[in-house]
Amino acid sequence: MNQLTHFNEEGRARMVDVSDKEVTTRVATAISSIEVNAIIYDQIIHHTAQKGDVLAVAQVAGIMAAKDTSRIIPMCHPLQLSGIDIHFNWQNTENKYILEISCTVKTKGMTGVEMEALTGASVTALTIYDMTKAVDKGMIIGPTYLKSKSGGKNGDFSR
Repeated sequence: MNQLTHFNEEGRARMVDVSDKEVTTRVATAISSIEVNAIIYDQIIHHTAQKGDVLAVAQVAGIMAAKDTSRIIPMCHPLQLSGIDIHFNWQNTENKYILEISCTVKTKGMTGVEMEALTGASVTALTIYDMTKAVDKGMIIGPTYLKSKSGGKNGDFSR
């Protein structure tokens, strides 16, 4: 098992030194989801929610969050991201309305973008909740997980 790298020899938190790592193209995709009721589903797909176009606002919020990950996750490095892409896919069965959110983040650098993808997907779901909570506070967010990543010394990962 790999050792945790965010602790120094005194057992205290540190930001990992990545200065000796090779610059490579790094890509990560994270998935989150939000389960909504039929009324919210209808408002989202017909663009009739009181606060406006829910998915457009949530998409921008997710992009902004991915860009600012190092400001809210203490040990993340500030990264120059080269691309962020968020997609939505409805999965409706048996009176369940589940919106899957996919966030893909890319960079060329010395450390990966998994946290940026996870943050982007999470904040997208949270924004949907925020914009529609007046209709129903019983929405369920998650699961949220890393779907895939490529680049770096640890190689590729695919769930």
